[in-house]
Amino acid sequence: MSNALLSVCLSAIPPVDSRLECSLLSTTNMEVFKRAILQPGPPQAFALQTVQEVIKPQVSFELYPSGFEHLECVKKKQTKLAQDENQLLENILRTLLQELVSSAVQSEEQIMQYGQLIDDGETSQGHIPRLLDIVLYLCEREHVEGGMIFQLLEDLTEMSTMRNCKDIFGYIESKQDILGKQELFARGKLVMLRTCNQLLRRLSKANDVVFCGRILMFLAHFFPLSERSAVNIKGVFNTSNETKYEKDPPDGISIDFNFYKTFWSLQEHFCNPASLTLASAKWQKFTSSLMIVLNTFEAQPLSDEEGDANNLEEESANFSIKYLTSSKLMGLELKDPSFRRHVLVQCLIIFDYLKAPGKNEKDLPSESMKEEIKSCEERVKKLLEMTPPKGKDFLRKIDHVLEREKNWVWWKRDGCPPFEKQPLEKKTVQDGSKKRRQKWRLGNRELSQLWKWADQNPNALTDPQRVRTPHIMEYWKPLAEDMDASAGIEAEYHHKNSRVYCWKGLRFSARQDLDGFSRFTDHGIEGVVPLELLPPDVQSKYQAKPNDKSKRAKKDESKGAAAQAEENQIATPASEVDGEGIRADLEASAAQMDVDATATGNISQGGTPTPDEHQKQSSDTDNGQEAGQLEADADQQFGRYL
Repeated sequence: MSNALLSVCLSAIPPVDSRLECSLLSTTNMEVFKRAILQPGPPQAFALQTVQEVIKPQVSFELYPSGFEHLECVKKKQTKLAQDENQLLENILRTLLQELVSSAVQSEEQIMQYGQLIDDGETSQGHIPRLLDIVLYLCEREHVEGGMIFQLLEDLTEMSTMRNCKDIFGYIESKQDILGKQELFARGKLVMLRTCNQLLRRLSKANDVVFCGRILMFLAHFFPLSERSAVNIKGVFNTSNETKYEKDPPDGISIDFNFYKTFWSLQEHFCNPASLTLASAKWQKFTSSLMIVLNTFEAQPLSDEEGDANNLEEESANFSIKYLTSSKLMGLELKDPSFRRHVLVQCLIIFDYLKAPGKNEKDLPSESMKEEIKSCEERVKKLLEMTPPKGKDFLRKIDHVLEREKNWVWWKRDGCPPFEKQPLEKKTVQDGSKKRRQKWRLGNRELSQLWKWADQNPNALTDPQRVRTPHIMEYWKPLAEDMDASAGIEAEYHHKNSRVYCWKGLRFSARQDLDGFSRFTDHGIEGVVPLELLPPDVQSKYQAKPNDKSKRAKKDESKGAAAQAEENQIATPASEVDGEGIRADLEASAAQMDVDATATGNISQGGTPTPDEHQKQSSDTDNGQEAGQLEADADQQFGRYL
């Protein structure tokens, strides 16, 4: 090594006095933070002042007051100082945190309660939570680097026992909303993920189930739903989760040991479902073992008394993560409804995985496998219905969960796109450019969807129930319920406000109930409702009055009598006249026809009709005006629903 290079290396090592000065400076700065921890009040009252007091000496000796020629150099020094300040603060805080944890351990106190004081019945905050609150406020206000709080939490969990980690994690859960803010989340999400994973490795999956669940729930809420780091994109299974069972039959066993081995060997396939599609031999072994288990379940059905004896409501308090595999317990486990449900639900899950979309062609099941899966799935669901208590309700819930799981499968298959949708920007159409209309398979969107939704299109089109005209008693029933005052339905929710409903009802009544359709002119749409559907107090309102009925009957009788008289005048018996009489009648008839024609011409030309003709004409005119008025009123009322 040359002398020049050696001199450069030695110059990089600070002298002993410099290192001692840095140590004293760090100790002084820690004292500043210790005093800040003991101060009362919220952190925003003194946190920023504490940081300025710590970094103030560092800024003073780096400035160059000798002239403006060093201005560019000063700016570079200040940028470097901001980075050095963050590193200095982090080192000071991590050292202070380590001292506080050591003091709490020596005093045999829980670290999150260390330094608490009880004044006037109020308990003050411990030293470590107080320090974390100060740092969290500084990170939130961007006075210091945002990832500093996450680094302190990771150090704190690494220095603490699992008993203390529960209290530390409780603090993390209480600050979840602040830690999840975008400015902090982007800086510390990886550190938080590493901290939680380290805690999960240290915890026992059998004894610390609740704590593990708290950590997983926190990660699910802390990270967004579309975060790819929390999704098993490749679909890797936990093959290390092995179920150990007895390979050799013990002495004095009272059950079929071959069935015991067959039953527990299914767990090897449940642990790694992907292996079933890779080799046909494994699939054949799985199906043969499953058939033996299903046949045993069907041969030994559980009664309702056995289901009530095993109270599943109290099982949640004593939930075990895995069942015991001792051969001596096999007989008792077969009589346990929850044990059977556990195995049968595993079967449905593995069938759902094998049928799930998004796989490669080599991973898809063959046609024979699909048929076997379908038959086995039907048997499993039938057994779940038969398993007490409330087998049908339990199966319905499981089907609902598996159906929702398909949405997640499709989402992962599409590469986990974000759920947040940005609003569409309104684009202005340029002059002269035509907007291209979207093409649909069957003309419009609704018809295309109807065609797509039908599973069997030919059967759907030829189904006799596809187009059916409802009976008016059935169609007007909702409106009749609205008209019942005892139902208490508000007027804004009545069916008469729907124009489409009223329009269809009028068409049905015109074809099936002309009497009811005629009441539309006097009473509106509510008068069309069949009287049989209405309460007695409402029926009287829409029933026709007796006077109206008698008037209408008399008018019909008068019309019938006039028509009969005309027929009698025209028709004459041929047996009462002879040849001359016939000739005379013909002449008289011709004369009468001439008179009628002359009278008619006179009337059309402004002549005066006879009294009988005047009465007949006025009657016909009145009838025509009445029919026209009824038609006009009906059109006016009916037009509101078109």
